[in-house]
Amino acid sequence: MEQNQMLNYIKDVLERMPIGWLNTTTHRLDIYDEKLAKTQFLEQFETLYNDNNSQTSSLDILPTAYDYIRLGHPLSCVLEWAIGNLYDLNAEHVISFDSKTIPVFSILRKNLLDNKNTQIVYTGSLPEYFDAEVIKRVYGYKFELKQVESAEAIVEFNGSTVFISNQDEIGSVNLNPNVDFFINLYSHLGSVLVVNGKENASYISDIQHVRRRETIAMTPANSLAALKSLVAHSPIENKTKDNSTNKTRVLDLISTITGTELKPLVASSGLSIQYAIMMGLIHDALENHKGKAIKFIVPPNCYGGTNDQARRVAACLDHVEVVDLPVDGDNDMVKSIHTVLDTIAKQDAIPYIIAEIPTNPRVEVPDLIKLKEALSKERRTSTGEIAIDPVFILDQTFCPNVLFLGEDKILSTVRTISYASGSKFPSGGQCTAGYCVGNNKTAALMGKIEMHLELCDNEATDLQYEILATQLPSMNQRIIDAYKNTREFVNFIHGVLPDAKINFVSDELADQGFTPSVFSLDLPTKGQTDEERETYKRALNLKLINLMITEIPNESKFCVSYGQLKGCYWTIPATSTQGTTKEGDKDYIVRASLSPNLDLELHKKVFLDFVKSI
Repeated sequence: MEQNQMLNYIKDVLERMPIGWLNTTTHRLDIYDEKLAKTQFLEQFETLYNDNNSQTSSLDILPTAYDYIRLGHPLSCVLEWAIGNLYDLNAEHVISFDSKTIPVFSILRKNLLDNKNTQIVYTGSLPEYFDAEVIKRVYGYKFELKQVESAEAIVEFNGSTVFISNQDEIGSVNLNPNVDFFINLYSHLGSVLVVNGKENASYISDIQHVRRRETIAMTPANSLAALKSLVAHSPIENKTKDNSTNKTRVLDLISTITGTELKPLVASSGLSIQYAIMMGLIHDALENHKGKAIKFIVPPNCYGGTNDQARRVAACLDHVEVVDLPVDGDNDMVKSIHTVLDTIAKQDAIPYIIAEIPTNPRVEVPDLIKLKEALSKERRTSTGEIAIDPVFILDQTFCPNVLFLGEDKILSTVRTISYASGSKFPSGGQCTAGYCVGNNKTAALMGKIEMHLELCDNEATDLQYEILATQLPSMNQRIIDAYKNTREFVNFIHGVLPDAKINFVSDELADQGFTPSVFSLDLPTKGQTDEERETYKRALNLKLINLMITEIPNESKFCVSYGQLKGCYWTIPATSTQGTTKEGDKDYIVRASLSPNLDLELHKKVFLDFVKSI
């Protein structure tokens, strides 16, 4: 009776849910508490359930479940809550994934670090891309594989038991007490991991973190399909739509936009493609440079996801280390690259550099001729041998229209892989899919990256391909239009608040094609001590953002995104995109991004009101 009541309520919710639950990739940070991700949303959702209130207006004011749908969203949370209710489990014990492989990795990773045994038990067959030998050798994970007829056949094991099964219906879990983790694979929708027993609750945050960094949650569209299947007590509808046309179109568009010849790779998110790049390069190094140390060279203040993911990979592998690359402010990227590569060459190690151009959040572009020279320079080991040349992994999410890699372009002769987050300009904020391309010197590397993209089951979904096929053709024009708005707003701020330090590209860089729609603003401050000045500035940052989103609620958002189709987005990198960055490397400044479509005159007016108030 109670289950029917719950399912009927969910049916009502699905009919009345806010449209943003399905098509918004980012949400307002001012109604989001990261420490209470998922739980705060579900607590208030459950209150609505107890009151039998499924009104759109009530659902619309629920607190943000996650700040970014890559991490989770209202529909994935409702799905997890419903499955938890069916089995009398806390919703925290149920975690949905777009990938069918990464939930297994999330357990293997924790057990590797905890030095705990793992057995993976399955019925039928494992997914064809689950390559046990590669997972053990490249990722360093340790486990035993065992095939059984059913979950009932599983006996007690000294360690963690993971049971993997293909399911046609949502929520069909047999909670055998000898199983610690159930992973149900659902056709084209993804997977759901159920953490069984209070004794395994300590895994939940680690599993969530893997979902946060190495993959994405089950997408809103797929979560909706799963919920509809659950409510109807019916099998999941088979995929009937042929996606090959959209995929081919997307690959052709990316090749044209980037000027590259090798096959592009498209993943479920920017971090999903970055993970494939990292693991593909590690795999290549193991085969071609046996016994040598691997160094991932990363700016300490770059996007927190990049920073965190690199360190998480290094934590699992003794032969992998992260090396800092200072690039912003008083530091010069080219000089830092020279210094770091000289040191790594002496060590006869393998250098992989991850860097953003323009940098985030200071929006700086290095001297590209000198950058090429630094990357191309022949270096020697301590014994006089020629050192291994670097691979430059370029995050050009801010300016995906700039041609770095094609024939005769600035980085065509240096082993370079470029990638971009698709939730920004490529999709106009309509999906999270990301992509990467390589120049002709990286053909063998791109093959390895593709292998790990498949192994992690992190390729873009059908809907993501469809969205990219629609949005990519207009991307370069949207970038131009958004830049024009941003340049005009930056010039306005210069005029009305000359004491503020604005980080944005120069006119000369814009003439070279660097036309981002993002700038950072270091507001003027006051006080007798450094502490007083910093406190004042941080309060001023929030005052500005709160004024913009209050006065222009339909366009201005307190949000981490950019490259959207409309509106203006404000954030403080230190408390959003740099969330896992070391405190001393964080930037407590305002970062703003403008779209091609917004009321620029109204934004100028409100900003002028802010200036008058200080």
